[in-house]
Amino acid sequence: MFDIGKIAIIGSGSWATAIAKIVVEHTHHIGWYFRRDDKLEEFRRRGHNPSYLTSVRFNMDEVILSSDINKIIQEYDTLVFVTPSPYLKALLKKVKTKLNTKLILTAIKGIVPDENLVCSEYFHEAYGIPYDNLAVIGGPSHAEEVAMERLTYLTIGCSDGEKARAITEVLKSNYVKTKTSPDVLGIEYASVLKNVYAISAGICSGLKYGDNFQAVLMSNAMQEMERFLDTINPIKRSIIDSVYLGDQLVTGYSKFSRNHTFGTMIGKGYSVKSAQIEMEMVAEGYFGTKCMKEINGHLHVNMPILDAVYNILYERISPQVEIKLLTDSFR
Repeated sequence: MFDIGKIAIIGSGSWATAIAKIVVEHTHHIGWYFRRDDKLEEFRRRGHNPSYLTSVRFNMDEVILSSDINKIIQEYDTLVFVTPSPYLKALLKKVKTKLNTKLILTAIKGIVPDENLVCSEYFHEAYGIPYDNLAVIGGPSHAEEVAMERLTYLTIGCSDGEKARAITEVLKSNYVKTKTSPDVLGIEYASVLKNVYAISAGICSGLKYGDNFQAVLMSNAMQEMERFLDTINPIKRSIIDSVYLGDQLVTGYSKFSRNHTFGTMIGKGYSVKSAQIEMEMVAEGYFGTKCMKEINGHLHVNMPILDAVYNILYERISPQVEIKLLTDSFR
């Protein structure tokens, strides 16, 4: 089996922490890049991430923390990127070390703004990383439930099946089940769209639409996602697989979903800016909505839910008006 070598986590949020928990249980060693030295030192003192999933404790003999991203990249073979997509480009500008010999595993559920590329496309085009050295982690998976060791299913997408299987061996445990898929682009774009659709579900919740309509909304969302994925990456896939439908449902309905929470606030009358300030966390679907709207401007896929969310967030059209128009288009 392919040897993925030493693993480093790039990112310090909740999902980065959850992945670090899974990996270190298997390997007993990880590198971990933290941008802020003050948070890094607090982590060393307390034995846990001071800002996210604070109940997850680490043996600090097994964790090498560093704020020097180039040192981490030089010393580790597999790099797991778990930074919010709007900040990835700025982070990578700090990198002076070659990336094209590394195995890159992205757990970023978003699009690189200004580039309108999902992360595997961006790593390939901007840094020359071969597609068979690029992999992606797909859900459904809330970091909070991983922290509580609740049963979770992950899909590893990679064009190189042997590397995908090697990654699954590191991630699986008694509470994490894993499988592989060759559909890297499909998994990445689905993870962007599910955030957009979770915002739409939140908006409808804020507007007091009930469960009956939410079920119709999610059904139409999956049809819309399938149309887009079949256009952007026309391979054989089943849209009801857990990495597509399951991830959509957990993001659309769960109390842990930042995008659903963000949408609910919009539906209740918050402005975009006030909702973002109050949340204090990144709802990647906000950025993903604009990027997907621009991408679809070239593809012309029929995507009424995406259009509705874009109109509400960026054109400042009333949620009541926009969702009413959307309900009239559903059957």
